[in-house]
Amino acid sequence: MPIFDPATLNPGVRPREVLSWAGYDFANSGYTTVVLTAVFNAYFVSVVTNGADWGTLAWTVTLAVSNAAVMIAMPMIGAYADLHARKQWLLRLSTIGCVLSTAALALVGRGDVAIAVIAIVISNFFFQVGVSLIGAFLPEIARPSALGKVSGWGWSFGYLGGLATLLLCFGYVTWATGQGRPAEHYVPVTMLITAAIFAVAALPTLFILKERAAPQPHNSFGVARDPLSRLITTLWHVGRYRDFARLLLCGAFYQAGVAVVIALAAIYAQQVMNFSVLQTMLLVIIVNITAAIGAFAFGYVQDALGHKRALALTLLLWIAMTMIASIATTPALFWVSANLAGLAMGSSQSAGRAMVGVFAPLPRLAEFYGLWTLSVQVAAIAGPLTYGAVVYLTNNNHRLGMMITGAFFVVGLLLIASIDIDRGRRAAADDAA
Repeated sequence: MPIFDPATLNPGVRPREVLSWAGYDFANSGYTTVVLTAVFNAYFVSVVTNGADWGTLAWTVTLAVSNAAVMIAMPMIGAYADLHARKQWLLRLSTIGCVLSTAALALVGRGDVAIAVIAIVISNFFFQVGVSLIGAFLPEIARPSALGKVSGWGWSFGYLGGLATLLLCFGYVTWATGQGRPAEHYVPVTMLITAAIFAVAALPTLFILKERAAPQPHNSFGVARDPLSRLITTLWHVGRYRDFARLLLCGAFYQAGVAVVIALAAIYAQQVMNFSVLQTMLLVIIVNITAAIGAFAFGYVQDALGHKRALALTLLLWIAMTMIASIATTPALFWVSANLAGLAMGSSQSAGRAMVGVFAPLPRLAEFYGLWTLSVQVAAIAGPLTYGAVVYLTNNNHRLGMMITGAFFVVGLLLIASIDIDRGRRAAADDAA
């Protein structure tokens, strides 16, 4: 089947629109790969905080503050976007905000903790808003039977974007270290590279992807009260969307584990496995290839097996990954766990986004994706903070932190059993009708 078989797309959606939609995942993935996963997080702990014993905890608290802001704001932003048909406009605003604040990270040197914290809080906030908004376009462009594979195209394309950005940074860091340059020189340059690629690669999305929603009738309460009234109505009638609510709870647990891996993978590699910066970057490069393969292939698996079974399979991969990583004493075994994480990362993220599309009524796409973002942000606060607290209280016992991370995936796997896909789909259809 061709990738852009018309049977996968809604009427009137052209292939170039799907490419531009997936292109946003390509554009923004450099931020998570370079800033949150491979380079800046480890730089923050080892250089910005001068290797202080509170460095890991400070990093997790910084992310928690940013994610809390997203958690509070995103449901309102989503409801506003639906009411006024402003998803594309808000996506442009969030992109500009993330690009500029990522570039500001180039100003951070040794001891500049305040500047680093402020820039990370702002850049991560705008990044997460953009992720939620681009996800809300998915049910507009893909048919219900193809949500899994189209979501997988985006995630796999995204990992290729993260890979491309990291490869450019890897090339520069290799040259800089060969010249004897310190991390204070080459890490800021990688932040500028990441911001520039995000800005350029996002342009097709911001000018080709169409806003198909129309402004909806609403009371004249103003910019804030209208979306708030709408959101309260949704939450008041949450029993009508019980399976979506269960997905939110399931997502809050398993995404907590995913957040730990994204935020602390490089720190774990350097602190526990004694990887150098270049070794860590090479590890993340290979993992991004694995993740791209996993996201693309699992999209088809998800549509074939069903959303529920596919997500459960990815959580089994995550559980295996955390068990292996927590006992790994050799680089070879750690590489095995890292590539399992890659396969699970792409597939679990894609599966969650597609399941939201199944449960979201068409008039409330951005609102429901905003609620999903709220769930993810709760996870992004709880997961890394739990890990950081465990490491701090156990004299830097990262292995115990990784074992506890595995428990998040176990709980998520148990919660999947209560979700009824067909019942949730019917509730969305009834609401839209």
